[in-house]
Amino acid sequence: MKVRILASFLMLVPPLSAVERRPNVVVVLIDDMGWGDFSCFGNTEAKTPNIDRLASEGLRFRQFYVNSPICSPSRCALTTGQYPQRWKITSFLNNRADNERRGMAQWLDPKAPTLARSLKAAGYATGHFGKWHLGGQRDVAEAPAITEYGFDVSLTNFEGMGPKLLPLTLKPGETTPGKIWEDAERLGGPVTWMQRSKITTGFVDAAIPFIDKAAEAKKPFFINLWPDDVHSPFWPPVNQWVEGKRGMYLSVLKEMDRQLGKLFDHIRATPELRDNTLIIVLSDNGPEPGAGKAGEFRGAKGTLLEGGVRSPLVVWGPGWTEKAKAGSANDASVFAAFDLAPSLLKIAAVEAPEVKFDGEDVSPTLLGKSQDSRKGAIYWRRPPDRKNANGPKPDLAVREGKWKLLCEYDGTKTRLFDVVADPGEAKNLAGEEKGTAERLAKAAVAWHQSMPADKGPELGREAPKKKAR
Repeated sequence: MKVRILASFLMLVPPLSAVERRPNVVVVLIDDMGWGDFSCFGNTEAKTPNIDRLASEGLRFRQFYVNSPICSPSRCALTTGQYPQRWKITSFLNNRADNERRGMAQWLDPKAPTLARSLKAAGYATGHFGKWHLGGQRDVAEAPAITEYGFDVSLTNFEGMGPKLLPLTLKPGETTPGKIWEDAERLGGPVTWMQRSKITTGFVDAAIPFIDKAAEAKKPFFINLWPDDVHSPFWPPVNQWVEGKRGMYLSVLKEMDRQLGKLFDHIRATPELRDNTLIIVLSDNGPEPGAGKAGEFRGAKGTLLEGGVRSPLVVWGPGWTEKAKAGSANDASVFAAFDLAPSLLKIAAVEAPEVKFDGEDVSPTLLGKSQDSRKGAIYWRRPPDRKNANGPKPDLAVREGKWKLLCEYDGTKTRLFDVVADPGEAKNLAGEEKGTAERLAKAAVAWHQSMPADKGPELGREAPKKKAR
């Protein structure tokens, strides 16, 4: 049945001629993984051989950022090429009341520009497989289907509208699996229940026939493959169960890498796919404290420190990337997730929608043909509900050149770091570099004021919640 559905979608648009060579694109967005958790980015506690092989044949970018330290807005920026604040998605989408409390939209407006929609209009087959979290969760049951954002087909988890895989759980010694997020059945179907430890394989097994049908029809394809294995709660296979939060995290990390390997191997083993496919791998934000690790950077998920917003980036595409750069690490180029949409449209020779991207075309850098950075600064605003968790957090941040500045909504309490020389943000240079600090604080406040407001200032006045004993 799934194959017939995929085939019907792929027959709707004629194939491109041979002279219109456009790359297939696979975007692997991993949930809550730290900058230092791939072994090719320094992890010595666990190996990620399938990602490492992509890196050894492709490119690693070590000064790449996401546009939020938390999932939904980060995914929004990647999807739209714009700051997520424009669409009032500034923290994770939750139930209706909590979204309203934080001054957020209930879902991504389907009028927003999306990379998938632009590619589909140009003849691409488009599919989303994995976590969505841009609308349709908890009691928000009237959100648009994922296919309304430019995807021919979708298969998601408990945080999206449409067909889904939902998780069964099993611990050592148990014989009867449990169910979590069972209420998500009402957010669209059909629903397939499977072990959480195998769900990435479920998404891969749906993506591969979609890819093969597109190739058979001589059509380029674009897919999101967005796994959530390393987002807590952690459920590794029973035979890989270990004690401790970090140990459980590493178990699911290794298992996710193994399951993704099936997709990577399939593309690599098929010449017409290997020579004309770009695979892009990144994380949506920094790690949950005590689980993933951010390498040498301070901070974690939810913070504007480097550990919250810097992401590993691996780009693989032997038929498109600079061959002499294969296996290299780019330590110079500064750009962010919202730059990927305009860059991929440029590579695909697809006309951009009539909107103003906040992202820039950095396609030569992405393909290893340049080490240029984006020209403009990158700005961040903290999630409105993350001011006082584990101590007060800065409201705004900006990266420009070697400088990273953090400050309050009004530009006070500036902290300035040279993150090239001081990636751990240890030495505050705001006193020594007053002119730079004042200029960047003014720019950050101006950017913040140009964006739709959320309830961050109001919630920032709340007293921090006491930890449960």
